[in-house]
Amino acid sequence: MAKYQASDMDRTFSALADPTRRGVLLRLMDEPGLSVSELARPFSLKLPGMMKHLDVLSDAGLITRAKTGRTVSVNLSVEPMREAMAWLKRYERFWTVSIDRLAALVEEGGER
Repeated sequence: MAKYQASDMDRTFSALADPTRRGVLLRLMDEPGLSVSELARPFSLKLPGMMKHLDVLSDAGLITRAKTGRTVSVNLSVEPMREAMAWLKRYERFWTVSIDRLAALVEEGGER
C-alpha cells in the first residue's frame, strides 16, 4: 500500500466533514477563547472525545490552544478556511450556472 501524505487542504476538508467539529468552529466564531470543558458541554461529549475533535481541528490549523494555569482556551484560526474557499471559488461557476437555470425554470413555471 502506498503511503499518502495529506496536504493542508486535505486536512481542512477532512476536519470540516464532521458535524461536531463544524459546530465547535461555529461556537468559537461567536465565543472565542472558550475552555475545552465549555466547548464540550453542549455536544454532550466527555473531555477525551472533545480532545480528539480538537486534535483534528488543531492538526488542520483551524484552531489554536493556549494554556493558562490549568485551563486550556481554544480560538478559531481562519487561514485554512480561506485557502479552502479560494479552491472552491474556482468551481463556483459550475453551480452558479445550475442555480441560474433552476431560477429560470421556476419563473417559467409561475407564468404558465
